[in-house]
Amino acid sequence: RELSSSSTCTSAAASSDLVEETNFMLYNTKAREKQLFVPRGKEPISMYVCGVTVYDYSHIGHARVYTVFDVLYRYLLWRGYDVIYCRNFTDIDDKIIKRAQETGEDTNDVTRKFIDEFHVDMVSLGNLKPTLEPKATEHIADMIEQIENIVENGHGYEVDGDVYFDVPSLDGYGSPSRRE
Repeated sequence: RELSSSSTCTSAAASSDLVEETNFMLYNTKAREKQLFVPRGKEPISMYVCGVTVYDYSHIGHARVYTVFDVLYRYLLWRGYDVIYCRNFTDIDDKIIKRAQETGEDTNDVTRKFIDEFHVDMVSLGNLKPTLEPKATEHIADMIEQIENIVENGHGYEVDGDVYFDVPSLDGYGSPSRRE
């Protein structure tokens, strides 16, 4: 099958035959080995990729990482999987505030500009648009609730109005990187 940046990649596949015969390996960082990709039942494949903090233009590192995940996304679609690909934008951050102060712009104008520029870059690379592109500012209440849960569960603590993750409280934290 042919996939291009203009392709909608509609699965020829809702056919379970195609999905059944789809065996491929992915590298598991924690296990440090290639493992057979096994989807969780009939539900769509969820692919979350951490997005950029939008305070400046993209660089070659962004091009590389998002092209790698674009290849995986296309491959999954080509193999007939239903994929929900989510890539977020961090649109509130000290770097964004600093850039807005330096340029005399509103933070929303800074982030809008660099989100637009990021999209131009991704199109020029031929990368497909993800299914979802949430912005951090659209989920502040969710983040506050999650942080409150982390603190309530004994995995976070507050110092001078800031909340920190209590790394030793979570067994295995850092294990994918082999850090203790």
